[in-house]
Amino acid sequence: MHPSLEDRIARAAETLRAGGVLAYPTETFYGLGALASDRAAVSRLAAAKLRPDGKPLPLLAADLSQVAQVVARLEPAAQRLADALWPGPLTLVLPAAAGLAPEITAGTGTVAIRVPGSEVARRLARLAGGAIVSTSANVSGEPPPVAAYDLSPVLLGRIDGVLDAGPAPGGLASTIVVLEDGAPRVLREGPISLARIAAALR
Repeated sequence: MHPSLEDRIARAAETLRAGGVLAYPTETFYGLGALASDRAAVSRLAAAKLRPDGKPLPLLAADLSQVAQVVARLEPAAQRLADALWPGPLTLVLPAAAGLAPEITAGTGTVAIRVPGSEVARRLARLAGGAIVSTSANVSGEPPPVAAYDLSPVLLGRIDGVLDAGPAPGGLASTIVVLEDGAPRVLREGPISLARIAAALR
């Protein structure tokens, strides 16, 4: 008998808590995950992906309480966006809490984080006990995979498992926004438009 999705998520969360790196589905593509609080696992993930130095690793969280563990503060404007548009494909660039792995911040002093629309990804972060890395599950420069069977054999040889929950929807990667004096600036266009962001801030 095949294990249920809930059992597979629980096992994947155990892998993360034990310092593992794995692929899992988000609301767009399959992502590569490690617990953000596990510096050794984050370093392994960056090496597995051949992530260039100086390119930050984004995170996802189950909820605002997990976001609060990795950010230094949540300004009122960021709080309004979070309340209006999370869970969903909006990544906010926020001041980073002290002590995050250098691969996550890449020396910027900020962390890119979202509470995703994917229930599976949120459940995985909740059971793992903290925010997790959410970078596409590919070797840098290759297209992001939509399904577990699209994962590169090279990458599979460098990670500890795959949470296969069927194909992800694909589509546009999350909108990335940084707030400058409370005003939004879009760093990457995605499913959530600047008009929706501006409306949420009014």
